[in-house]
Amino acid sequence: MATVSFDKATRVYPGSTKPAVDQLELDVADGEFLVLVGPSGCGKSTSLRMLAGLEDVNGGSIRIGERDVTHLPPKDRDIAMVFQNYALYPHMSVADNMGFALKIAGVNKADIRKKVEEAAKILDLTEYLDRKPKALSGGQRQRVAMGRAIVREPQVFLMDEPLSNLDAKLRVSTRTQIASLQRRLGITTVYVTHDQVEAMTMGDRVAVLKDGLLQQVDSPRNMYDRPANLFVAGFIGSPAMNLVEVPITDGGVKFGNSVVPISREALSAAADRGDSTVTVGVRPEHFDIVEQGGGEAATSLSKDTADAPAGLAVTVNVVEELGADGYVYGDAQVGGEHKDLVVRVNGRAVPEKGAKLHVVPRPGETHVFASSTGERLSD
Repeated sequence: MATVSFDKATRVYPGSTKPAVDQLELDVADGEFLVLVGPSGCGKSTSLRMLAGLEDVNGGSIRIGERDVTHLPPKDRDIAMVFQNYALYPHMSVADNMGFALKIAGVNKADIRKKVEEAAKILDLTEYLDRKPKALSGGQRQRVAMGRAIVREPQVFLMDEPLSNLDAKLRVSTRTQIASLQRRLGITTVYVTHDQVEAMTMGDRVAVLKDGLLQQVDSPRNMYDRPANLFVAGFIGSPAMNLVEVPITDGGVKFGNSVVPISREALSAAADRGDSTVTVGVRPEHFDIVEQGGGEAATSLSKDTADAPAGLAVTVNVVEELGADGYVYGDAQVGGEHKDLVVRVNGRAVPEKGAKLHVVPRPGETHVFASSTGERLSD
């Protein structure tokens, strides 16, 4: 097994002045499952291909274990790669596909067969060893691609969106298989995906990239609880975190008709910048509903009440019912502008379309970011 280190690794494609990967500094521990995630064009696949030796490194270096592999060809790096399109030989059987790299390396037939059968047993492919890839389902083909990587016993597994060609249900079950398999084998794995749910459920740690720059690397839980900036806050989590720019007031921020307390550190940091507003992030599950009612009833209640209802008024546009929970997709007036918000509600008491909810962020569950730079201000 081995560690992996990117030391200010940079890739600039010919004809471009902007790096696809810009001075990436990242260390992967021995036996760790690290997921690179981000939107299309963020540099995650380029980073993986640099590690594999399929892309040149224009600056910095890459190490696998104690070896500097920056300029080594792929065959000398002791890595195995699993692609999204499986890359299987259609004229070969499953067994021949899985053992092909060992055959090229000159391993004797008996050893190849033994390794292939061991991998097939792990991946539940034993009964398919004599079949051709066209006779297999997408999930089975992906397991064959995994088996081909396993028999090589590499120092590092590299996986480039291996589940993107599978249907939703199969994707869920296969990602569980891959994660449990990696933990059993203990092989250092770098896994690329654009799906943040996949990243959060599979990785020991997650690295988020944007425009070739590393935004944050942390455990899934820490990244969910303490996103480093506005981009990570909006990218990690499903449904996404609500991000609302609000004015600073005495002791907190003005959120609709309520003042929501935020930490002194955040207020002080905003004051030092001379900011009059901050961007507050609230997860859908961290809203408290102050008042709930059907459209006209809520309106008349507001008219008859001397004091305006607390919090922010959210007009319900769509309700997504998931059984135990429901998600309200609505909009609210914030600073004279319409803002889309998502609120988690009790699945047994979902509001109707057109109803109004008054919501307030739960104390201690807000995230505060500088509106100008996007960096985190709260603890």
